[in-house]
Amino acid sequence: MPASPFPEIDYGRSLLLTDLYQLNMLEAYLAAGTTGTAVFEFFVRRLPARRGFLLAAGLEQVVGFLTEARVDAAELDWLGRSGRFTGRLLDYLAGFRFTGDLDALPEGTPVFADEPLVRVTAPILEAQLVETRLINFLQYQTLVATKAARMVLSAPGKGLVDFGLRRAHSGEAGLLAARAAWLAGFAGTASVPAEQAFGIPLVGTMAHSFVQAFDSEAEAFLAFARARPDQTVFLLDTYDTERAARTVTEIAPRLAAEGIAVRGVRLDSGDLGAHARKVRRILDDAGLTETKIVASGGLDEAELAALTRAGAPIDLFGIGTSLVTSEDLPALDCAYKLKAYAGRARRKRSEGKAYWPGPTQVHRRRDAEGRPIGDLLARADEPAPAGPGWDAPLLRPVLRAGRPVAPLPSLAKARAHAAEQLARLPEPLTRLAEAPPYEVAVTDGLRALAAEVDGFGRQ
Repeated sequence: MPASPFPEIDYGRSLLLTDLYQLNMLEAYLAAGTTGTAVFEFFVRRLPARRGFLLAAGLEQVVGFLTEARVDAAELDWLGRSGRFTGRLLDYLAGFRFTGDLDALPEGTPVFADEPLVRVTAPILEAQLVETRLINFLQYQTLVATKAARMVLSAPGKGLVDFGLRRAHSGEAGLLAARAAWLAGFAGTASVPAEQAFGIPLVGTMAHSFVQAFDSEAEAFLAFARARPDQTVFLLDTYDTERAARTVTEIAPRLAAEGIAVRGVRLDSGDLGAHARKVRRILDDAGLTETKIVASGGLDEAELAALTRAGAPIDLFGIGTSLVTSEDLPALDCAYKLKAYAGRARRKRSEGKAYWPGPTQVHRRRDAEGRPIGDLLARADEPAPAGPGWDAPLLRPVLRAGRPVAPLPSLAKARAHAAEQLARLPEPLTRLAEAPPYEVAVTDGLRALAAEVDGFGRQ
């Protein structure tokens, strides 16, 4: 049997799914005896244009990775044969277990510039080695969850379904995109493993190729309905959309006599609003008032908002490429940076990339209606602000000494949390156009620490 073109990588736990410079630094840390405790935080430096907020996502995968991360025997053998590293590093990797602490925002929490999504406190070798994979999990799912949230907010009252697996940049990306979209409020996914892995409801129809394989649309629809009587959503636009809708009304009585209801029809091209109105009229005139209309075909949040505002009679939207690639914004300006080492706060001051030093905490204040009105970025060791309206500190203990403090909330609970948080966002932050900046103030104590660290760095 020929060798697989893909390496055997356990994507949930392999420490070798990393960048070479991580291993280079570990080798040098070990040689120098630099093995003290470090604090790293993952944050976004600035909000992108047309993003009034980000929705934190990916914590479940981070926790799973940190608690299970290993270098297995085959990986160690390959590293040894490569000749790149010393036996000292190989011995360290062979015994690797994450022994540090993790603090994090709950998934589904809106987050803003400079605010850490997670804080890792661990021996520097451990905290450094997990960097690449933590950024993978947090950056991508936060990116997609934010995109999905914008879509949900743009189409109130509509169901949204992830159709993006085939256009995702990998199978893993497609699976995690389905999770992030569900967290943000999508109603389901077409990705089969997403139900297996996360319990996300599966939604699917048929392809044009199925219709084309039969001599008529009526024959195709009847064959599909009889084989999948609970999945009767027919694709209408293979040839002529309105003619196909009439075909559905013609075969519906035959199917009804067999105990099969026509659950829906799907539109995938053309002027979706105009087609939906015509198809709705055809279905209603035939008494198929309960038959839903599904629309897909390159939709993004602007098109969802326009169709919803126009009152297009579409019940469910299938979203693919624009969701899983976050098409208008394919990456966040994010970082996982050293904030302290061996008890001393640290930061870099590179142009455009300076950040606040030391472990930090986020405090959020709300008005009487529960809407956030401003955040405060503080040193983690500063007292929480007193007075009405302040939430509990947003970063909360997740791991201590490498083990969970408590079970994470279920994905369903995280989804409910996200829905509650999104419903409370001030309207300007939810706009598709550029939003006014949300205030993130910085405490005097954190500013003083930055001045102290900068003075130390110039010595």
